[in-house]
Amino acid sequence: MDTTTVSRNARPSPRIRTLLGVGATALALTAGAATPLNPAPQQARADGSRTLTVAVSQSVDSLSPFLAQRLVSTTVHRLIYENLTNYDVKDNHAIPGLATKWEPSPDKLTWTYTVRENSKWSDGKQATAEDAAWTFNTMMKDEGAATANGSFVANFKKVTAPSPTKLVIELKKPQATMAALDVPILPRHEWEKVGDYSKFNNDKKFPVVGNGPFVLTDYKVDQYVKFKPNQKFWRGAPKFDELVLKYYKDGDAAVAALRKGEVSFASNLTPAQAASLAKAENIKVNDAPGRRFYALATNPGARSKDGKKFGDGHPALLNPKVRQALFAATDRKTIIDKVFQGHAVEGEGYIPPRFAAYHWKPSEGQKIAYDPAKAAALLDEAGYRKNGAGKRVGKDGKPLGFRILCHATDPNDKAIGKYMQEWWGDLGIGLKVDCLDNVSDPWLAGEYDLAFDGWSVNPDPDFVLSIHTCAALPSTPKDTGATDNFICDKKFDELYAKQTAEYDQAKRADLVKQMQSRLYDTGYMNVMAYPNAVEAYRTDQIRAITTMPESGGNLWGQDGYWSWWSAVPAEVDDTSGGGGSSTGLVVGIVAAVVLAAGIGGFVAMRRRSTAEDRE
Repeated sequence: MDTTTVSRNARPSPRIRTLLGVGATALALTAGAATPLNPAPQQARADGSRTLTVAVSQSVDSLSPFLAQRLVSTTVHRLIYENLTNYDVKDNHAIPGLATKWEPSPDKLTWTYTVRENSKWSDGKQATAEDAAWTFNTMMKDEGAATANGSFVANFKKVTAPSPTKLVIELKKPQATMAALDVPILPRHEWEKVGDYSKFNNDKKFPVVGNGPFVLTDYKVDQYVKFKPNQKFWRGAPKFDELVLKYYKDGDAAVAALRKGEVSFASNLTPAQAASLAKAENIKVNDAPGRRFYALATNPGARSKDGKKFGDGHPALLNPKVRQALFAATDRKTIIDKVFQGHAVEGEGYIPPRFAAYHWKPSEGQKIAYDPAKAAALLDEAGYRKNGAGKRVGKDGKPLGFRILCHATDPNDKAIGKYMQEWWGDLGIGLKVDCLDNVSDPWLAGEYDLAFDGWSVNPDPDFVLSIHTCAALPSTPKDTGATDNFICDKKFDELYAKQTAEYDQAKRADLVKQMQSRLYDTGYMNVMAYPNAVEAYRTDQIRAITTMPESGGNLWGQDGYWSWWSAVPAEVDDTSGGGGSSTGLVVGIVAAVVLAAGIGGFVAMRRRSTAEDRE
């Protein structure tokens, strides 16, 4: 589904040993002066505290890391819990998280992690290797706890914690993702009390105990998620006094709030919104290569691991010639030029070009280009010919028509849906664009023909590939699996198993490309675009913030928590009489971020962050 919408839309990176030293330069932000006619926003409250408010459009699916798959949810979890390892802000290599170092045995079947001694849960208790062992063992034993990230532990044989600082993971076979286990480590003393992990959403008791840079203090469905800095965080507490993710169903409303200073940051901007904000004072537009792909997914026939079929996907889509015809009748170039207006790259393989080592392109003979004539011929071959009224009909005489799931909050879905109605209509195919606030329910129930799909891809592609394996299917039709859209292909699974066990980077990359080729040829997924991350923030509220990668990177949806953790508030004018409002007179200030890792610690100056996964 849509890691944005169904990010799972989202959920999953190689790493090295200990980080000896990393330097990072924060993005320098400048702000124009405030005037009586153009007052700076009230970023500071009467008590002098400063709040960083981020506009979001996606609903939280769960505050339980065992269940959450959407981007906004996994972002929350990166902020409040630590993984064993993290991603370097410069080049995505593995750096310490809860673990300070990790090393495999000679046969690579046993991995030993040293858990840091200076990480505490927000309730004051020590975070230990036992918490990590409990988290992994729970996922291994409880199917409900494995809902979101079960692919990471499927190959685990045994996990133990011989001491508070030593974690040992024994594998059934080599696993190349051991420095890329994107699994939030949970406090055992809080979570072992839970009864049913498949139903527990972690949204009733606040504050939520965690060991990340922020503490989750409050949550209201489709309204807000609130955080306070974790003063015990080992890398240092964030600079803002509060972080708020504020929900806006309408993108225009979020942009209006940004203009008024009611929010500090907004993302997923349309080209028109970005162009308009680029001219506004005290607002900086950031347009960076994204880590998402935007695709058209077809329902391959929803089924569960027990072999039962469910849902009501159109049977015509089981014919590969029909799928190929639909893709050949979809003009990617028009989508890039007219819908994204240049703020995207034309889609091809499953992994975006941002991750060059794994990015794949179809060969000339393999590529399905925009070709309406070829599409018509394929439909003829598949037995769907035009009748006297110009409609494609099957052997049963019924007109050929499909439904496509569309996210009501995504203007791209709506715009592309209109183009597809025109393109496919010329072929004699009907298309109903179902734009819904909640696409998850019909998607999980298999009650769709096609859907606009999208995922945020991590530096290590394992997770986003795993969602197309047979193992990701739900156990029964009543269960929720980790699958994106019910793809189950034996050859794809064989390649997936090989790449997981391959430690040679070049050989593994080749296997990943073969998997993308297979996914392309089966025709269940048509990657149409790699959208840019188009976002904007107020420079009179945020003085400095770290992008990822630090050179020309994005802020929302990072592979870590760097942006919101590193964010530096604009200076407060105590003499303005405006309740501590920003003066907006920060000119040419560069906040340097220096990470010096020494004996398991980082000295961070003016840093803070956000995170992401799947979307």
